[in-house]
Amino acid sequence: MEVRVQPVQLLDAQGNLRSHPDYPLDVTPELCRTLYRHMKLARRLDEEALALQRQGELGLWLQSSGQEAAQVGSISALRPTDYVFPSYREHAAAMVRGITPTELLVQWRGNQHSGWSAKRYNFHICTLVLAAQLPHAVGYAMGAQRDGTDEVVTAYFGDGASSEGDASEAFNWAATTAAPVLFFCQNNQWAISTPTHRQMRTPLHQRAAGFGLASHLVDGNDVLAVHAVTQHAAETVRSGGGPAFIEAMTYRIAGHSTSDDPGRYRSAGEVEDWKSRDPLHRLELLLDARGWMDADFRDSLDRECAALAAETRRSCLELQTPDMTRWFDHVVAEPGPHLHQQRDRYQELLSSFLD
Repeated sequence: MEVRVQPVQLLDAQGNLRSHPDYPLDVTPELCRTLYRHMKLARRLDEEALALQRQGELGLWLQSSGQEAAQVGSISALRPTDYVFPSYREHAAAMVRGITPTELLVQWRGNQHSGWSAKRYNFHICTLVLAAQLPHAVGYAMGAQRDGTDEVVTAYFGDGASSEGDASEAFNWAATTAAPVLFFCQNNQWAISTPTHRQMRTPLHQRAAGFGLASHLVDGNDVLAVHAVTQHAAETVRSGGGPAFIEAMTYRIAGHSTSDDPGRYRSAGEVEDWKSRDPLHRLELLLDARGWMDADFRDSLDRECAALAAETRRSCLELQTPDMTRWFDHVVAEPGPHLHQQRDRYQELLSSFLD
């Protein structure tokens, strides 16, 4: 029987702050300004990348607008040494880890499979196949477990991915092995055009609890609550408490991708309702009410956002078209005559096109 529980919330849509007995958080001006800055920069990147895609400079883009609190609040509660397995929409989380616009855009411009070193940032490359990263995260966590480290491996995914068999297998394997993995689900209400109520009869956090995962439900548009819940869950995992699951209730403001028309399957009223719960706006209300954000901070952040947008555009346009013939050199260790013939035919095809 389904038991409805309310998501953990520390900051409501009107900017009112409250405490929670199970998820305490020291809410300081510095913490709020840092979280706000990361969210603001992530949204500005999202806007510029969308413009670049519409102008034909990117093949595809998957927007994270509306989900900044879920990503920034969670990733900032982890240690830099905690390894992360993202899906394909975690641009805000990637930026918190220091991944640059150039590194983020390379894949979406079609230049290579990924633009950054996973080892350098402890942030894996994007996974486009739904839920494929979840078994990988569990396997990596089992390795960390055997190495005797206190690393918490975190896997991001969406509600749609939870319907894949890989998700159920990963949850069960993590629970039975007590792997130090934290599953972070951004429930943005839609799996492309399929709403959550058509995907599942039981809330995700309750399903996860059925596998034996310590489960939490949080308001995913409340960056402070996400930070507090992730902090609590991660430390439990780190101390040997076994795997955990966080369901962050949020909303995808834009389409599933730039190839999607969300107006065909959801109402404008629904979108406007969720926009009223905008994660940036509610933190702005708190910052203003407490006097924690003055004109100098606003102006400095606006300049930083403008510089980020300019750098994003410049770096995207300067990305060089890769030499596609070089891919033939990395298929096998010692290429045979058939592979050489394929490469030669491909080069002939390329030379037949006009510049």
